Amino acid sequence: MYGMIATWRMAFEGVTKGTEILKHGGHAGDAIEIAIKEVENFEFYKSVGYGGLPNEDMEVELDAAYMDGTTFDIGAVAAIKDFANPISIARRLSKEEVNNLLVGEGAEKFAHKEGFERKNMLTERAKIHYHNRVKEVKELQLKPYSGHDTVGMVSLDVNENMIAGTSTSGLFMKKKGRVGDSPICGSGFYVDSKVGGASATGLGEDLIKGCISYEIVRLMKEGHHPQEACEIAVNNLDEELKIRRGKAGDLSLIAMNNKGEWGVSTNIEGFSFVVANQFQEPTVYLTKNINGKCIHEEASQEWLYNYMKTRTAPLVRK
Repeated sequence: MYGMIATWRMAFEGVTKGTEILKHGGHAGDAIEIAIKEVENFEFYKSVGYGGLPNEDMEVELDAAYMDGTTFDIGAVAAIKDFANPISIARRLSKEEVNNLLVGEGAEKFAHKEGFERKNMLTERAKIHYHNRVKEVKELQLKPYSGHDTVGMVSLDVNENMIAGTSTSGLFMKKKGRVGDSPICGSGFYVDSKVGGASATGLGEDLIKGCISYEIVRLMKEGHHPQEACEIAVNNLDEELKIRRGKAGDLSLIAMNNKGEWGVSTNIEGFSFVVANQFQEPTVYLTKNINGKCIHEEASQEWLYNYMKTRTAPLVRK
């Protein structure tokens, strides 16, 4: 059995490439890396990699993580600037005995020493997004942070290796140096090849409060199907945050177990994800939470067309 699951429609092309590796007996780590790099390199996906949304100083700071569920090797970078593929840097860090999570200048120094590609990740399109948002915040009293999505993935190969990976530019107009859940083991991602893996997207500050990716894997280990595990974890954290704090931020989780079974849960409208395995070509789904149960529907061709049309449409500075 092999399979991949990923957050958001933006992962479709990457999952398609990753699945080809898995089809031919390749390693889950290679599938994850090539799949996430595909998202990182596409400038129109404004929340990951090249073209990612900048912080309040109009700098693109990126977070990424990689975890091997067979060896428990982990590598992560946070607030790294001017390097093309943070997922690859994170994977390289996972091979180190220590110093597995590096941030800011330290992450950049390591990446340079290891020969990773330097690249200005701030695009003209991202600058327009930034300037338009500054104006909107002043005139309409909007929150600056909307518009952030993490690409998170879990993969399973035919040799029963499982890998989890994440990559994001984080909150739009965040404070310099801010780090969310994505590079934090147990919150943004977790995987155990003997059980399964999970990855998160949403408001990192709230996802961290529940160590939610680990919680989903723990529930799967107890015997819950991935769908049950995702729903229990998301519903519980959503409820607990509302009880304790009066509100809950966006929480969306994907999971896959070591049998290739998968699950997804969210507390928002319009969450999309991608699934592929030996029985199914890469497919985009939309999900919605109805009274604690998530209903998944395959995205229509019209929805898929409008998705890409919206994201690649020309931008004009307001």
